[in-house]
Amino acid sequence: MTQAPLSAPFTLLLAGEDPTAPAPGVVSFDDAAKQATDAAGWVEQNWSTWLNTGLRIALILVVALVLRMLVRRALTKLIARMNRSAQAVEGTALGGLLVNAERRRQRSEAIGSVLRSVASFLILGTAGLMILGAFEIDLAPLLASAGVAGVAIGFGARNLVTDFLSGVFMILEDQYGVGDSVDAGVASGEVIEVGLRVTKLRGDDGEIWYVRNGEIKRIGNLSQGWATATVDVTVRPSEDLDRVSAVINEVAKDLAKAEPWNEQLWGPVETLGLTEVLLDSMTVRVAAKTMPGKALPVERELRWRIKRAFDAAGIRIVGGLPLPADDTPATDPSASVAPPSALASPTSPQSLATAPIPQGPSLTK
Repeated sequence: MTQAPLSAPFTLLLAGEDPTAPAPGVVSFDDAAKQATDAAGWVEQNWSTWLNTGLRIALILVVALVLRMLVRRALTKLIARMNRSAQAVEGTALGGLLVNAERRRQRSEAIGSVLRSVASFLILGTAGLMILGAFEIDLAPLLASAGVAGVAIGFGARNLVTDFLSGVFMILEDQYGVGDSVDAGVASGEVIEVGLRVTKLRGDDGEIWYVRNGEIKRIGNLSQGWATATVDVTVRPSEDLDRVSAVINEVAKDLAKAEPWNEQLWGPVETLGLTEVLLDSMTVRVAAKTMPGKALPVERELRWRIKRAFDAAGIRIVGGLPLPADDTPATDPSASVAPPSALASPTSPQSLATAPIPQGPSLTK
């Protein structure tokens, strides 16, 4: 006889389980209602904290962005004012000689770029730390890690940091700029670009030198202030010094009136006197104060004019052909030639007298 199967409640009852309990993986209505009530209570309990934190973060971001925009705008206006003042000074007669607009513009732009970058880093970095603090994150380990990482990066990139800091102070102090002729020790030439890390120089032969700012231990600027054109004139010690000085002074007056040398000369051409006196020569030094970077062309022009004036006045520089004295008689070119010898002809009496006696016939048998 076949037994009828028991129903599910009777089976669970025989197994010792509660037939009213929900099946595994199935959430009952009461549990769902309880979870919803707990979630609503948690949200109701913390929503004020979330709102406060969100408003603080939003306020920090708004204040940081507004402050960054105001600082950058103020720096931009300051740079524009510096450029306008430079252009106003450049329009005057003396300002055109003392102010280089391109150099002033690049210097102000570089300073403005550095200041804007520093201001943005400080403002945004401070805002980021305040936002992390609003989330109640402990910043002490983070700051300690950042300090250790900064020290490691500083040791690893010390050359880069040195170049950058040297470039910043070099621009702030206006040591040199675009268009200046400088001697940087490792290289010399005309500055064609000034950067925070590298300075580009154009050499005398046209080559371009890339010099790291941290490697520049000394700098000689040949384009600031004024330059000195110095010419040494070497003449014979027998020349009249008063006459030599008078000729040089006449050349100096003509040079000071000629274009464009009258603008490049910032002082009179002076004869400083004798710098060297030897047995076969004496040296007269001539000097003049010129515009920056114009000493070499003024020296060339002075040499050119002095040489022409000396030739016209009959003054010979050392190395030229000596002039014959007026009271010295002309020498006979044949005076140094030896007279002919009488022994040169074999038929002359002297040659016959010195000839050996011929030997006669033998007398022996």
